[in-house]
Amino acid sequence: MALIVQKYGGTSVGNPERIKNVARRVAKFKEKGHQVVVVLSAMSGETNRLIALAKEMQAHPDPRELDVIISTGEQVTIGLLCMALKEIGVNARSYTGGQVKILTDNAFTKARIVSIDEHNIRADLANDCVVVVAGFQGMDADGNITTLGRGGSDTTGVAIAAALRADECQIYTDVDGVYTTDPRMVPEARRLKTITFEEMLEMASLGSKVLQIRSVEFAGKYKVKLRVLSSFEEEGDGTLITFEEGNKMEQAIISGIAFNRDEAKITVMGVPDKPGIAYQILGPVSDANIDVDIIIQNVGTDGTTDFSFTVHRNEFAKTMDILKNKVQPHIGAREVVGDNKAAKVSVVGVGMRSHVGIASKMFRTLAEEGINIQMISTSEIKISVVIDEKYLELAVRVLHKAFNLDQDDA
Repeated sequence: MALIVQKYGGTSVGNPERIKNVARRVAKFKEKGHQVVVVLSAMSGETNRLIALAKEMQAHPDPRELDVIISTGEQVTIGLLCMALKEIGVNARSYTGGQVKILTDNAFTKARIVSIDEHNIRADLANDCVVVVAGFQGMDADGNITTLGRGGSDTTGVAIAAALRADECQIYTDVDGVYTTDPRMVPEARRLKTITFEEMLEMASLGSKVLQIRSVEFAGKYKVKLRVLSSFEEEGDGTLITFEEGNKMEQAIISGIAFNRDEAKITVMGVPDKPGIAYQILGPVSDANIDVDIIIQNVGTDGTTDFSFTVHRNEFAKTMDILKNKVQPHIGAREVVGDNKAAKVSVVGVGMRSHVGIASKMFRTLAEEGINIQMISTSEIKISVVIDEKYLELAVRVLHKAFNLDQDDA
């Protein structure tokens, strides 16, 4: 008997028939004697619908009240799944994030989990009950409803698996595993049988939509065994995310190509070239809770330098406002320019540690297609470049081919 946490995404619970399918799948695991905790997203499109309603009231909805609204999507699906399970003779009980006691900080719309009280869940499991938990939500110390940000249901699933010390956390989605890149963009993309946590962490942070970055971080930190599966296929092992790097001899150098089209590039020009200037630029941006990604500072000439960085496209206007109204007058920069039509493409693979020439191959491949590289960032197992968004699909396709990812023996 194993304790299994299953998380189902929005498309998996997109209508009543699909919810009944989830119930049948859960029942099969229960019949095998397993204890099952299910974490659900809202129906696909529901969160966007609720956000749109909020925006009809306020152009920039109050974050606390927005969380009150968008947390209702998951409440609907957990109630429906419990009904579907009871209808086929399986005892089930639903919990909102607050009822479980998923304690978070008070950063509304992108809260972080502080702790989980698993006492109620364990009591129900001991009574042979399937526990169904609303993903994406929690409660702060003052009893306010909070949500965990985009993809937060994955984080809920992994966090509950960690708290319960579950044998496996299964993430059910509309794809049957982790691919070398998005198959909708590159039909030749292959499903990976296994991928290391490090690679998955890079893929998730770089825009691969299969798993949310924080859920992978959580799984890595608490050594939760993760498996990505399709909720629409009865068979198949999906992709197992492992802690071992496997046999180095047989390992592909590159495991996948990740991309993110939601990048915006900002350059602060004519910045005084002196110690502490990077903090003076990025400090106010960070204080506004804006994530900064790639950062480049040019070599100074005539006592000034140019400072460039990228942020998520959604944060572009807010960041430009901070820089122009607070930072530029304070530090005496010449001007602030921005481009919200940038995209990031990355090659990822633990094999990079023991192979040279990956960067030059990547740059040559892009150069042959006439794609200009605007920014470059590297880590031990990845190389990322920022390019013009209009070349994104071409870049992904040619890199996928250049690194032999569409070959079965890759």
